[in-house]
Amino acid sequence: MKNLTQEESKRISERVMALTKADECIVTISGGRTGNIRYARNNVSTAGLVDNATLAVQVAYGKKQGTATVNEFDDKSLEKAVRRAEDLARLAPDNPEFMPAVAKQQFKASDTFSARTAAIDPEFRAQTAAYSIETSRKKNLVSAGFFTDNHSFEAIANSNGVFGYQETTGVDFTCTVRTEDGRGSGWVKRSATDVARFDPREAADVAIEKALRSVDAKALEPGRYTVILEPAATSDLIGYMLSGFDARQADEGRSFLSKKGGGTRLGEKLFDQQVNIWCDPWDKDVAVLPWDSNTMLPRERMHMIKDGKVAALDYSLYWAKKQGVRAIGAPGNMIMGGTSKSTEELIAGTKKGVLVTRTWYIRLVDPQSVLLTGLTRDGTFYIENGKIKHPIKNFRFNESPVTMLNNIEAIGKPQVIAGDEVQYSMLIPPMKVRDFNFTSLSDAV
Repeated sequence: MKNLTQEESKRISERVMALTKADECIVTISGGRTGNIRYARNNVSTAGLVDNATLAVQVAYGKKQGTATVNEFDDKSLEKAVRRAEDLARLAPDNPEFMPAVAKQQFKASDTFSARTAAIDPEFRAQTAAYSIETSRKKNLVSAGFFTDNHSFEAIANSNGVFGYQETTGVDFTCTVRTEDGRGSGWVKRSATDVARFDPREAADVAIEKALRSVDAKALEPGRYTVILEPAATSDLIGYMLSGFDARQADEGRSFLSKKGGGTRLGEKLFDQQVNIWCDPWDKDVAVLPWDSNTMLPRERMHMIKDGKVAALDYSLYWAKKQGVRAIGAPGNMIMGGTSKSTEELIAGTKKGVLVTRTWYIRLVDPQSVLLTGLTRDGTFYIENGKIKHPIKNFRFNESPVTMLNNIEAIGKPQVIAGDEVQYSMLIPPMKVRDFNFTSLSDAV
């Protein structure tokens, strides 16, 4: 089905709320069109287009809540969903942390829509795959990749007068290229709201170059090294850390931001002076919806880390009320300040070190210190006298992003990348970090 318009979404929301006499009603409608193409071993394997829309209705009787979802919007289906939500609410026990629906809010629109992205067709998807496939074949390489484009919408409403509607678009592309003998591997990821900022040739060329350069990797002894971390190597590490900025976890002693004996480390300097991380729903490169869908509260531009100091924590509605502070919408993106330096310039300023282009299979070892373990992958290189000297075998690492952001020597120009383990829209720079802890070698490429 086609995306619902603002007028259609509002009309359906009002119809749903008129069907119930519960104490309160919350409606969320979301959906859209997602196109995709997938290829492997230099051949397209699947391609498709999915259209869908879903309505969720939540009602409450006192502190009892019930929710039902439906993907049909005729009167009979909507009434059935409302009655199901009411039945569930009556059967539910009281929620001891129940928070009533928020009052009417004002939302400042963010630039999440691109007409060019919404107009992507099967030919564009095919051409995106074709370039990396054809170029890989010519160079006796093997490529695999996945490209998706979406045009979506979300509408929120409640019985207190809240209503918000906004369309979003985006493209995501990942590509892995390997040598035929499997000794070299390169990988790339690109994300954008506006497809005009996505160049499939540039992206594929990055993966191809890394695959060719990573052949005949040499073993380097594990230990602590100065590293250049590309954005794809740090996005998930920092994403794990930011999940610890939840105020409740910190207050209850379950976070690296908890103080021994009680309290939080809000206001303390825990990171290098160069570290500045903030969220901003209106950022031109990583714009997100101006509301938090879970609370229906507006998002705000807010520093999480300012000049190395913990500047803010994320409060749920319940925890904000309990602690006597103002709640705001949870962040939807993460932006880290940087400089104009390229990755190549960071490499040029390094006497000896390791270039890490990607990390993966990351797991949390200790939540109190955010100690993570994971592996490098798809192109790891030894740096000597400001130049890449040769590829090296991959490492397992044990490192905390808190420690990593304390050991920064230089920061480069931020790039757009989406997190895999923690779903933020990210604008994150390459970094030069000292004493990164590689604990063992890996034979995987």
